Amino acid sequence: MLDGMTSAPVSSRFVGRGDALSALAAALRRSDQGVPQKVLISGEAGVGKTRLVEEFAETARIQGAWVAVGECIEIEAGGLPLQAFTTLLRSLLSRSTEEVAPFLEGFEEELSGILPEWGRSSLITDPGEGQGRLFALMGQLLERLAAERTVIVVLEDLHWADASTRSMLTYLFRTLRQGRLLLVATYRSDDLHRRHPLRPFLAESDRLRSVVRIDVPRFTRDEVREQVREIISADPEPSEIDRIFARSDGNAFFVEELVRAFDVNSRADLSDSLRGLLLARILSLPENVQKVVGTVAEGGAHVEYDLLRRVSPLPEYDLIEALRVAVDAQILWPTRDGDGYRFRHSLVREAADQELLPGERARLNRLYAEAVSADPSLVPAEERTARLATYWYVARDAKNALVVTLEAAVEARRRYAYAEQSQLLERAMELREIVPPDALPTRDHPGHPDYPDQLDLMADAAVSTRLSGDRQRALSIAKQGTSTAEARADTQRAAWFWIQRSELVQELGMGTGRQELDQAHELVRRSPPSVFHAEVLVAVAAWGARHEPGPESLADAQHAVEFARQAKAEHTELHARVIRAWLTASAGGFDESIEDLYRVRRTAQELDSVSALGRVSITLPSTLEAAGRSAEAVAAGEEGIRTCRARGLTNTEAWVRCNLSQSLASLGQWEPSRRAAEEAARIANSRKARALVALRLTQIALMRGEVKESKRQLALARGLFGTDDPQPQFLITPAEVAIRIAALEGRLADARAEFARIVSVGFPAGTEQYALPLLCAMADVEAKARGASGPDADPERESVLATIRRQSALVRPLAPVWHAYHLLLKAQVRRAEGTANAEDWAEVAGAFAGRDRPYEQALARTQWAAALLTARADRAAAAEQLTEAYRAARLLGARLLMDELLALASRSRISLDAGTADAEPDDAAAQNSAASTATPDADATASFGLTAREIEVLRLLAEGNSNRRIGEELFISPKTASVHVSHILDKLGLSSRGEAAALAHRLGLAAAEEAG
Repeated sequence: MLDGMTSAPVSSRFVGRGDALSALAAALRRSDQGVPQKVLISGEAGVGKTRLVEEFAETARIQGAWVAVGECIEIEAGGLPLQAFTTLLRSLLSRSTEEVAPFLEGFEEELSGILPEWGRSSLITDPGEGQGRLFALMGQLLERLAAERTVIVVLEDLHWADASTRSMLTYLFRTLRQGRLLLVATYRSDDLHRRHPLRPFLAESDRLRSVVRIDVPRFTRDEVREQVREIISADPEPSEIDRIFARSDGNAFFVEELVRAFDVNSRADLSDSLRGLLLARILSLPENVQKVVGTVAEGGAHVEYDLLRRVSPLPEYDLIEALRVAVDAQILWPTRDGDGYRFRHSLVREAADQELLPGERARLNRLYAEAVSADPSLVPAEERTARLATYWYVARDAKNALVVTLEAAVEARRRYAYAEQSQLLERAMELREIVPPDALPTRDHPGHPDYPDQLDLMADAAVSTRLSGDRQRALSIAKQGTSTAEARADTQRAAWFWIQRSELVQELGMGTGRQELDQAHELVRRSPPSVFHAEVLVAVAAWGARHEPGPESLADAQHAVEFARQAKAEHTELHARVIRAWLTASAGGFDESIEDLYRVRRTAQELDSVSALGRVSITLPSTLEAAGRSAEAVAAGEEGIRTCRARGLTNTEAWVRCNLSQSLASLGQWEPSRRAAEEAARIANSRKARALVALRLTQIALMRGEVKESKRQLALARGLFGTDDPQPQFLITPAEVAIRIAALEGRLADARAEFARIVSVGFPAGTEQYALPLLCAMADVEAKARGASGPDADPERESVLATIRRQSALVRPLAPVWHAYHLLLKAQVRRAEGTANAEDWAEVAGAFAGRDRPYEQALARTQWAAALLTARADRAAAAEQLTEAYRAARLLGARLLMDELLALASRSRISLDAGTADAEPDDAAAQNSAASTATPDADATASFGLTAREIEVLRLLAEGNSNRRIGEELFISPKTASVHVSHILDKLGLSSRGEAAALAHRLGLAAAEEAG
């Protein structure tokens, strides 16, 4: 059939893929609405992913979209970190300068880490934040480009992506917020073994609603027939299609190769394996052509013609002829820029490379390395060191490999490609062991440092490995470095490694890191002031601020400031001042602390000290909130977010947004608070940042009465915080939430146990903002328990209240807002004792007035009204307080407080809408009778959709009746009662009868509940 036919390289017409094209078109339409979309296209090698994307992109170009393409290549084949984004930017720059230049203005120096021809950045950036900054700027550039036009970004062969490319793509997938932008990435699904590094990225992407997954299947028999017909420009015979379909199994690339193989070999029998099929065509070529193909295969993903000419033993004329034959045979293709050659498909390159013997590989790599070393212009400047490092390493030349590997590591660091830097440094450590120091070439540049020794390499590798995210490996390297430094009696570097170990132990949840810090501190204790000594003191003071705020930690912070000033280390001094201000506020010096933090922020902006800006962006809003200046904290938080976004401080921004969420909640802006926390969840990438996000969402859900969601988020927060690094701020608030949840579910014993556990841990100085709300919560639980069970003595309650009194005496009200909380706590305790009066609650309400705490004021008004009603005092005043409290609760969305107010108003026959009270009953007995028998006000249950019968069932359920007893009371069967209970739980969104009983008590449905 194929004899005498002339085959096209590929099918001239696009075949099939209708569903995939429709999915891409739909994503493009959604992106045109200003919401960035992300598409992941998977499929086995050769199935047609690239052709699909090309077809879609060409249609989009015709419609006016900008399309930029980046390609990932194998690092071992001469690639370099972030090369996919390098080619992507060059693809954008290939458009006319007039179109693109306005969008690149201001980004050139910052993005030079990706595109070297833009120069080298002179900005001082903390290594820990540099990568995030680079990622953020890339995101801002894409959003700017897509503000007024559709931009399609394509990343090919993601299975070969280096760690930095995967990290950047993860960042873009999670954080791109606006613009007519479509991100498309392709990868080989059959290359993803169980531990493939792309798998975590794919798992993370599956959790994002904006990501579309498209799997490209193999062709059906009909599609194979259509493909073959387009290739040979004739109708194929059914028997031949059967053979090709059976052999190719519908893989588009295999179909093309089989058509050519049948043509070349005149239908001779071919190997059943793919490798055999591909090699059959290579081996059918002349010997000189085979050698050229093998040489290109070892040169990398692509090889420049001038470089190939230097390496090949063939005369130039013969080389050109051999290349022509390889191109005509569709083994090689010219590169896009036309200056070299690449394999038409990576599978062909793999087959050709595997045919080379180990000796051949080493010889060819040496030839490549010698050629590039002699004439560096043979390869692009940004690829030179990475390719040379690979060439010399595979050539087994340890000395030259070490020199170039170190240079490649420096280049990787400049690109913030920490994972690749780490790999290169570990290779350098391996090579350093076998290269004698005197064998290394001398440095020609005056003042250039000597080659790093093993300890230098370990230090750099520990940092880069940690920054890449592999903290467990970084800890192993740091331990090795500690042992080596101590063996050499190098106390300075030994102390440095101990600091790294402390931070890594904390980040891994393996301990507090205090012992490691003590080791570092001891090593430098007697040394004179220096930058290094100041950094050790900063680390010690920062640990104290998080774990043991108090005079000793404040003294450490002051020493750090003094040592940094003496050493003229401005950036270290700024860090130390932030910590000193934090600890000063913990001691009650809010005004002094806040003033200094504002000064630090101004200085950090002037110096563009990125890491100091990040720290003060977190600490300033937090300190303002602790001082009760929530509105000012919101402004500082919003400024901090702008700072973080401009500098790419992604994880820091998540912390700032969490602080912003807390301040917004204090101000009663609960919905904006939720949005701030959810936005933080999108970008948080450290364990503790994600834990803090979950804790904020826990608090918001509980305030809104969403008990199930609150429990879920609390479990997530506690799991992320872990138990090996107990910081007070991460222990006290989760305990407060757990106490409230247990009480709402009727688990009083669990609430008391949680309280006893957190009290045993203690409330260190500076934790008032966490401790006072917790003590108030426990007092409120005991007060409600007393109201539910009656005034009978409860020894356990008395013990809990005694503990609360002792703890409240230890917790100092260092700011006016905390004085108000102290009054709230006092009133709650007296309420739990049964001795609270209206004057107590009037004082609490007055204390919170003007303090930007609408929820606490509404809570005080509620209890004020209850006290007035219990005392049978001024019902009009009680009605006024209830109405004001209810109005505030509705604005807040405080469902639990609304329930309580509705129940109280219903029992007291007060209309919350009008703020009026009916005539008071003649005597207390009549009032109690009305409270126990009257149907609750409709507003109390209407929002839940309960029927009259379900309200009756809920009332009996709250009294502890079984389904059988409920049936006897209502003259229905136990099964019918069970159905009613199930409906009630569903409507109320509850998971247990205990939760339903607790809610019934709050609504005033239980007969045992007292009026007023």
